[in-house]
Amino acid sequence: MTSELHEGPLTPVARSVPPPPQKLTRREERRRRRRRRRRGEELLAWVLVPIICIGIYWGITAGFDLLGTSPGQVWDQLMQVKAMMEKRA
Repeated sequence: MTSELHEGPLTPVARSVPPPPQKLTRREERRRRRRRRRRGEELLAWVLVPIICIGIYWGITAGFDLLGTSPGQVWDQLMQVKAMMEKRA
């Protein structure tokens, strides 16, 4: 019955252990660090720049409210000062 199968001892199967990753060169390590840093700086900029712009706007608005004026009134006063200076000259 088993004469056709040619059974014999089992051969051990070599385990497929992945080779350890090659160590990167200093230049490649530096490139990767630079790439990560640039990505981080870009993300930080996309978050911080809008926050800074909104903060500046709120600061200017609060300053005008504190002084009881508006940007239009300040502009009109500056134009009056400019006109007075031109008359002197």
